[in-house]
Amino acid sequence: MAEIEWQGSVPAGAAGLRLDQFLADPLGSRARAARLIAAGLVDVDGRPVVKRHSVIAGERIVVAREPPGPVAASGPQPAQFAVVWEDEWLLVVDKPAGVVVHPARGHLTGTLAQALSDRAAGGDDPQRPGIVHRLDRDTSGLLVVAKSEEVHRRLKALLAERSLRREYLALVDGIPPARSGTIDAPIGRDRHDRLRHSLETDAPRAALTHFELLEALAHAALLRVRLETGRTHQIRVHLRAIGHPVVGDRLYGGPARYGLERQFLHAERLAFTHPATGAAVDVRAPLPADLAAALATARAAPS
Repeated sequence: MAEIEWQGSVPAGAAGLRLDQFLADPLGSRARAARLIAAGLVDVDGRPVVKRHSVIAGERIVVAREPPGPVAASGPQPAQFAVVWEDEWLLVVDKPAGVVVHPARGHLTGTLAQALSDRAAGGDDPQRPGIVHRLDRDTSGLLVVAKSEEVHRRLKALLAERSLRREYLALVDGIPPARSGTIDAPIGRDRHDRLRHSLETDAPRAALTHFELLEALAHAALLRVRLETGRTHQIRVHLRAIGHPVVGDRLYGGPARYGLERQFLHAERLAFTHPATGAAVDVRAPLPADLAAALATARAAPS
């Protein structure tokens, strides 16, 4: 008989919760609860059920202890990142280029979400606990991560209300004709190339990007870019659409210059009202070494 880790009955006040939500407290996190359910280690009234099962008052739940091996090995995994702001409700991390935010096809391990799984929580997907928004693998910079279901819900609401300010630094090819502007153009998966997103799509979604010229260089411009929506590859797609692709962005035609091995795009600032305390949170992350070196090279380039 398998060793039991936890067992108990559903109280009347918990009726209607999803099974993984109900087990989040006794098992330490919703992500762990979902993993044990998927592994067949959770029985409800003597039968296995799915994580979306809505618990009923009086149901008897038994959780078997994880055996050693692959199931237990899927906890926190190495990924490089720096915590730049943290309290008991949330944390803001600075993600380096090359780190994938959450598991996906081709990137099943070594993700930021897995590295944070023992301190982050919230959201419907156990593969990305606490993750509120994402960055492309080769985009560096700031992400806010929740530590509870309620904080995750409130941060998502700030994102939907466009009250979570996200600002990026981008080095683009050429110099835009205006010192500032707004790109309002729906984007979606490109109808001809499934790896790319574009304005030429059969599934357009509203996308709004603001930019400001910070510095005009010989063959490039440093822009501050602010997102109002957060579509996949939005900044890269929008800047390409106006004829100024991000330097180093191979997927969207940005020229390979200044020693760059990835796109010059960095999530430099996050500002929002704290969902639990109401205090103003305003965090910045300096350019990483590779982008700082590329910018210095661009500044020194002859006209």
